[in-house]
Amino acid sequence: MNKLTLLLLAVLLSGFSVYAQDSLKNKAAVQTLKEDFKDDWAALSHYVEENKQLGEPKPGEKRVVFLGSSIFERWKVLVPEFFNDRPYLDRGISGQISPQLLIRFRQDVIDLKPKAVVILAGSNDIAGNTGHVTNERIMDNIKSMVELAKLHQIKVILCAYLPVFDYPWRKGLEPAPKIIALNKLIKAYSAENDLTLLDYFTPLVDERNGQKAELTIDGVHPNVAGYKIMAAVTEQAIKKTLK
Repeated sequence: MNKLTLLLLAVLLSGFSVYAQDSLKNKAAVQTLKEDFKDDWAALSHYVEENKQLGEPKPGEKRVVFLGSSIFERWKVLVPEFFNDRPYLDRGISGQISPQLLIRFRQDVIDLKPKAVVILAGSNDIAGNTGHVTNERIMDNIKSMVELAKLHQIKVILCAYLPVFDYPWRKGLEPAPKIIALNKLIKAYSAENDLTLLDYFTPLVDERNGQKAELTIDGVHPNVAGYKIMAAVTEQAIKKTLK
């Protein structure tokens, strides 16, 4: 074998070695690539596994789904016993606005086959960073959820939102009058459509139209005492709805 042949063979072997190393690197990169959820704007992935494990309602089971944002999500963390011994399914996701709840409505409400749904929506829309949200648009999303529920024989409990004087993370928005105005629309719509109104505003409100200091963590989210008050009025609303 002459020197030229040996040189060509060495070049070929070197090239093959580089190719093999690159192939291994590419395989490793594929294996470590994380799934991208940026297209999941409504966070449908949040409860997908929990929903799969749930199964069909048992005979006689009167499921109630709580659909909302951080108010509901924190409830099961601070007072888990409220949900543990009842057929209540908490489907709150912190920070969500009403169009996200609407997108989740099929997966996190309809497909779970509840007897009733408690819808708490609007505050995060009002606290949002954009200037395009109006109470009318919030109501459009609420109305769409109600219509979907009725189509699937799910009874609806609409919530008058909790009082908020100011958002700690978005100061100066003056949300109190906006929430009061939204609650008036929710109350009127509930009456017009024979829906149960669950009033979280009245038992928690102080003289500034914010939450009573002894019932809240930050002026927006209730503490354990606040949730106990919410639990009492919620049970009354559910009993009335499912009678």
